[in-house]
Amino acid sequence: MVSKPHRQVIKYNFYRVRPEWRRLDEREREAGKVEFAAVVEEAAAHMQVRSYSLVGVRADADLLLWCIGSSLEEHQELAIMLNRTRLAPYLETPYSYLAMTNRSQYVDDHVHQGQEGTRLTVKPGGAPYLIVYPFVKTRAWYALPKEERQQIMDTHFAVGHKYPTVRINTGYSFGLDDQEFVLAFETNSLSDFLDLVMELRETKSSSYTLRDTPIFTAIARSLRECLDALGAIGIAGPRW
Repeated sequence: MVSKPHRQVIKYNFYRVRPEWRRLDEREREAGKVEFAAVVEEAAAHMQVRSYSLVGVRADADLLLWCIGSSLEEHQELAIMLNRTRLAPYLETPYSYLAMTNRSQYVDDHVHQGQEGTRLTVKPGGAPYLIVYPFVKTRAWYALPKEERQQIMDTHFAVGHKYPTVRINTGYSFGLDDQEFVLAFETNSLSDFLDLVMELRETKSSSYTLRDTPIFTAIARSLRECLDALGAIGIAGPRW
């Protein structure tokens, strides 16, 4: 039996802080944040962890941890350790998505610059924005002949190539989670991403989309900045 190349395991963990946490003594809140950050820092020694803030962007999520590891057990161990921190009793996880890397059947071995989503290794860049959403195609899509699907996807890719500031990372969830894919777009221009999605709505591939919500637009921040955004005393004024 031919061995398959190793795939990365990807988790998108969204957290929301409960209002009671902001009523705690500042020292207790600080201790919880320090513990939480220490656990994530330790995990980052053997897996990729990127932090993003959704404070003021969505009402149902404040923090996103984009975690990329080599096994499901790694992700579970991180969750277990975070649950032991003093911040954990005040955190909810309204959304959590599981996926793995896989080779696209529509791209073959051809990889366009910046489109790491077609590879078995995800390497997040340094873009200031990340847009994440689960994605499900209709059953009618899979009933189409492979050649027709390829033609439709070629048009889809052609539109995407018009927006080089948008980089896609595709996770595959077939049989692992409720969705079929988890799409994560890194960009330094939200305007470009908006224009890209509007143009893709006019392509034939869009008619085979069953679900592509909820959509999360997040801002890249250091973990400490993300945690301080949840609520802290003495933070400097606006950054604009």
